Amino acid sequence: MKTIPLTEIPLIKPGDDLSEYILESLKNQELALKNKDILVIAQSVVSKAEGNIVDLSSIEPSSRAKEIGKKIDEDPRRVKVILDQTQEITRLGHVLITLTNHGFVCADAGVDDSNVEEGKVTILPENPDNNAEEIRKKIKKRTGKEIAVIISDSWGRPFRLGAVGFAIGIAGITPLKHLKGEEDAYGGQLETTKIAPVDALAAAASLEMGESHEKVPAVLIRNAPYESGEGSISELFRSEEMDLFR
Repeated sequence: MKTIPLTEIPLIKPGDDLSEYILESLKNQELALKNKDILVIAQSVVSKAEGNIVDLSSIEPSSRAKEIGKKIDEDPRRVKVILDQTQEITRLGHVLITLTNHGFVCADAGVDDSNVEEGKVTILPENPDNNAEEIRKKIKKRTGKEIAVIISDSWGRPFRLGAVGFAIGIAGITPLKHLKGEEDAYGGQLETTKIAPVDALAAAASLEMGESHEKVPAVLIRNAPYESGEGSISELFRSEEMDLFR
């Protein structure tokens, strides 16, 4: 498996066509897409292209946002944006852990003030699966190649330090691989094992994307083992009854 950072992609603005910039970057790097290639694209540029940027100066914080902001030492305007993207607050400590309107459980409902102008924040795309599918279709129309697309974001994890890439939207790839019934190295039959290749691929791409000044919003992954197909990122969600951390 090979990961290739796509460089020379300009700063994205609302209304920009990401597929065009990605194809231009591939051309500049003398890369031709192949069937079964995977494109992993950072959530931040997808949100910007979609116009999901909030100017905090336009936000009037609610009394609840002010109360929470005081408790966690956070700008209440930013807290108000987080609450607007939230179904439920699952933990309130030094940071907000929320169940987003999409169904993700993550810090601050995915609201991010990095890689955006000062005083502004990005919010998650409204439907990341749709974003991934739209990009996949546009690239197939231009190149004729059958690829997979993953929209990724960097999140923390319970009981572990350090952010890693997670898939938040997918197209052309099945999100889960079920190993039940297969044999392990000693001939034993697996009973419940499932793996999430889309998260593994997002994590691999995040090493190329970086978290600060790298300016690599997309990564090409080649020769990775995965199953092509239709699916939704929601297939990875645990129900509340099965989630031991909520």
